[in-house]
Amino acid sequence: MAETEAKPARPLDDVMIAMDVVDTLRHDKRLVERELNDTQRRAELIERLREIYKGQGIDVPDAILEEGVKALEEKRFVYTPPPSSLEVKLARLYVTRDQWGKRVGIAALAAALAGGGWYLAYERPKALRQAAVERELGQDLPARVTSLLQQIETETQSPEALAEARQLAESARSAAAGRDGSAATAAEERLKSMLAELRSAYDIRIVSRQGEITGLWRVPRVNPLSRNYYLVVEAIDASGKAVPQAILNEETGQRETVTKWAVRVPKSVFDEVQADKLDDGIIQNAVIGTKARGEPRPKWRREVSGGALTRW
Repeated sequence: MAETEAKPARPLDDVMIAMDVVDTLRHDKRLVERELNDTQRRAELIERLREIYKGQGIDVPDAILEEGVKALEEKRFVYTPPPSSLEVKLARLYVTRDQWGKRVGIAALAAALAGGGWYLAYERPKALRQAAVERELGQDLPARVTSLLQQIETETQSPEALAEARQLAESARSAAAGRDGSAATAAEERLKSMLAELRSAYDIRIVSRQGEITGLWRVPRVNPLSRNYYLVVEAIDASGKAVPQAILNEETGQRETVTKWAVRVPKSVFDEVQADKLDDGIIQNAVIGTKARGEPRPKWRREVSGGALTRW
């Protein structure tokens, strides 16, 4: 195979001068438009260029001047931007990163700080509250209910009390599993009240102090021809202190915690107590009921009707 004869490289100075010729022509657009559009005046253009360079003390050969004019016509030494594409856009973004990088960084930092503030102010407390609720209903409350039931089972042998306590414990666990916090807490509170009641011991005494009434009667709304008779009582423990009781007022249907209430009794019991007090101002048999530890409710020494009042 015949070797291809290598084309000798042009001197760098010639290339630089040709580029300068092109630049000179670009700066005098009117000259270029007039002379290049008229082929007959091409020689005059070359002569003008020669004079320009001689005025600068530069001797430029005609061949170089011709090369410069030709290069201008062929648009050599002219940068033509590449067509728009994804690669070109990415390259421009990279080249101009110093211009937009700081703004983007500041914006990203501000967004991060805002997001962090929102998380700390709202999301984290919300997550902590939710976690506390889950722990309360999933672990803590069921554990407390189990402990209360075990204490009640130790405290009493009453089948009635045990059945009620176990039912309450089951209700509390079911409500907690269903994430019904209100119902679960209500059942737990009833278990607490039951345990406290089982541990208490007191006598139910008829009030017989100066300036206080011992008994009263009421005309029921449903039967104006009859009367309901009540004795005013209080629960007194071994130390002589009144023990608060949760009493259902049969007239209002509301349960209230009081230290003194009126229990409904038959007229015969009411008359007996009234006669006892009128005899010498003192009620000889003031204790009408006793609540022993471990028992769910007091045992009455006198007949009662079951109703009660908290206000009169």
